[in-house]
Parts: sequence; structure tokens; C-alpha cells
Amino acid sequence: MSDREHAGKQYAFFTNKDCEYFPCHTGVAEENFNCLFCYCPLYILGNKCGGNFFYTERGIKVCKHCSFPHHKDNYSMILQKIRSHVLPRARDCPTDRPDKFPPDQD
Repeated sequence: MSDREHAGKQYAFFTNKDCEYFPCHTGVAEENFNCLFCYCPLYILGNKCGGNFFYTERGIKVCKHCSFPHHKDNYSMILQKIRSHVLPRARDCPTDRPDKFPPDQD
């Protein structure tokens, strides 16, 4: 689906102004602040997520300056990244294919 196909769809956007953390990031107008991806589904993509992040000296990814998933108009881009980066990996996940589980270790 394109951005136009998602525009105005209730499933693609909501704001929870009653959340004790709202707004959790700066730089997004309140009327465009999307809480749908409160926990970013792109975090696991590491440096390919497309957001504004940095790594600590211990290798922990910090996204406190990132507002990418909270912009109302980024829904389609997030879905595209999930389709192109996350779903192909999920298809190879051993939990999806019992025949790929390692043999029991006694």
C-alpha cells in the first residue's frame, strides 16, 4: 500500500495523550504524533532502521533522539522496512520450522 492508501485510515495512526510518557520524543507536532509504534518495530534492524540513533560504548542502541516511528506520515515506510528486512528473516526462524530445531542435547 502507498502513503495515499494509508492516509486517514484509523489503523495507521493514533495518539495517546493520556500516556504518562507523552510526548516521549520532541520534534513532532502533537496533532501528528503517532503512538502506534510506541516500541519501534525497526529497532532490531540495527543501523539499517533509518532513524536517528547512536550506540553506547557497550554497544547498546539508544534511540532517544529518534522520532521516525512517531511521525504520522511514516506508517508506509515502516511497513515497507518490515516487509523487506524483518519478514525474510522471520521465514528462516527456527521457531517457525520445527524441522530446523537442533536435536535435543541430553
